[in-house]
Amino acid sequence: MDLGFWDVVSWIVFGLVAGAIARLLVPGRQSIGWIMTILLGIAGSFVGGFLFSLLPFGSEPGFHATNLIGSVIGAVVLLLIYLFATKKS
Repeated sequence: MDLGFWDVVSWIVFGLVAGAIARLLVPGRQSIGWIMTILLGIAGSFVGGFLFSLLPFGSEPGFHATNLIGSVIGAVVLLLIYLFATKKS
């Protein structure tokens, strides 16, 4: 998999959007700030982008709905993991 500069930039931009959407989709109050939201979205973008690239229909660099969906799914999963890991008993 040969990643170019613009591929990484698109993942980061999608991550910024994905973090905000993930916070809207996950129910309940999340006690994290916007910086953490952005970082989770960027990490989710990389996770989602990697996972979607493994699927048979693949993933192309740039703005495609499948890339954005993968980024949002990755961000939601990471946000849920973060909330579960930091949950007070």
